Amino acid sequence: MDKPESDDTSPEPNNAPLPSGKALGPRGQDMMEPPHPINWNLLTSEDLEAELLELNRWVNWLRSTYGLPASIIPPAWHRHPELLWELSALHLHWLAAFDPEQNGSAPLGWHRDFADAKQRLRDWVATSGTRLDHDRPTRQTTWPGEPPQEAVKEINIANRDEDFVRFVIDEVARRREAEDAFFAGLDPETGEIP
Repeated sequence: MDKPESDDTSPEPNNAPLPSGKALGPRGQDMMEPPHPINWNLLTSEDLEAELLELNRWVNWLRSTYGLPASIIPPAWHRHPELLWELSALHLHWLAAFDPEQNGSAPLGWHRDFADAKQRLRDWVATSGTRLDHDRPTRQTTWPGEPPQEAVKEINIANRDEDFVRFVIDEVARRREAEDAFFAGLDPETGEIP
């Protein structure tokens, strides 16, 4: 029996079948490869952008699927490293737990750990001071001998998606500037740091 032909002759690049029958993920990686922890401090500017966008998609899915309030996942989570790292670790754990090759009880383990993570997220949100419609940088304790911290200013969040896009653009530009400065400092003949 012949299979019906599809009207769509151009597969989406991210879902294009590979010769092995595997599919490419959102950033073109082979999805059969196990997920890896993300060290946000070491990402290139390109990888930073891709990972922030991917984590944002997952966080939006998580908060709507589980009905999470802003006291657990606030709109400006991306502006707080403590929330970024926690949510990134939770995302990695979710990817591993729901992998088709995983043990059947792994999702239950993820939900148990998710319950613990929700309490940590509440603690991080309370410490950070971010809320549903306004945000401020997380206050830092000044240790003896350190210069005093600058006063923190609250900002209103009128449109969360616009704020996220602006944040990603600014962070990627900052990371690209640091990369450019690093590569400009390399010895052109040896490629080493002088």
